[in-house]
Amino acid sequence: MSLFKTILSLAVNNTKVAVKNNANSSLRPLLSCAPVAMVGFDRGAHSQDITKNIQYITNDKIKLTPDPKTMKLDKQLNRPICVMINWLLARQKHVLKYASLYLEQGFDVVSVSCTPWQLMWPMKGSQLVAGDLMRLLSANESEQPLVVHGFSVGGYLWGEVCAQVMSNKDLYQPVLDRVTAQVWDSAADITEITIGVPIAVFPKNKIMQKTLKAYMEYHMKTFHDVATTHYIRSSQLFHTNLCRAPALFLLSRSDPVGAERSNRAVYDSWCKMGIKCTWQCWDRSPHVQHFTKHREEYVQLLMAHLREHTHLAHKSRAHA
Repeated sequence: MSLFKTILSLAVNNTKVAVKNNANSSLRPLLSCAPVAMVGFDRGAHSQDITKNIQYITNDKIKLTPDPKTMKLDKQLNRPICVMINWLLARQKHVLKYASLYLEQGFDVVSVSCTPWQLMWPMKGSQLVAGDLMRLLSANESEQPLVVHGFSVGGYLWGEVCAQVMSNKDLYQPVLDRVTAQVWDSAADITEITIGVPIAVFPKNKIMQKTLKAYMEYHMKTFHDVATTHYIRSSQLFHTNLCRAPALFLLSRSDPVGAERSNRAVYDSWCKMGIKCTWQCWDRSPHVQHFTKHREEYVQLLMAHLREHTHLAHKSRAHA
């Protein structure tokens, strides 16, 4: 445990992201994943915190306040929503590039993040994030459709969401039934967790990647009951997804984290359950960078998927 804290401290110390905290400008650790409330972006997009791990992104500069007990928002915008489950340590500017694809179609975006610590300690971390997400979505019911767009470790978090549904199907299954389309970009399974986390935390430091990988292997053996069993359960639930909405898989053969083998296993499982699935596997492109490397094709696939399975609020516009 102390070794893990030391490793993550090194990651934080190497972070060069500066944000304003209260009235003073100071460094906030990237691992906190607690973005600045009500941040303005290009194209008029605005984002604000709902919880430490959940943001609401919309085209309107409007203040939303959740009830701390029920997660009910004080304003209901009544728009289709994309639930975007981000990759580990996703930067705000990168998240917005994907969010903009939906904002331009008349969607609002609920952006969900999970820190390495929350991933490593599910009962005190990722499971609470999944619980908050389901409380938010169930408390703010709408006739508008939901779309789920998950990246990398987002596949694991969606498994935790399914676990929340299993614990209270009467309350939460109707939320999943509102999902009309799902998109999985570079989804990572439990078999890739010890590969993906070190790369996400130390993208340019091979030595620290190796060190963190060794610790994670130790962590999964030592803390089997409080960590690994939950990863296994989440993986099982992801493979037997309680959401039956049509799915689009986006991945590459060269990606060791969102591996083709594990994604194919999920694809095959969902097809057998009767879920309509579309498969796009590029020969070469890095983990969660398929949009960057194959922008035009990525957008075409996504928009075709949304047009077929959702009622887009606006006609698609060209993307620069």
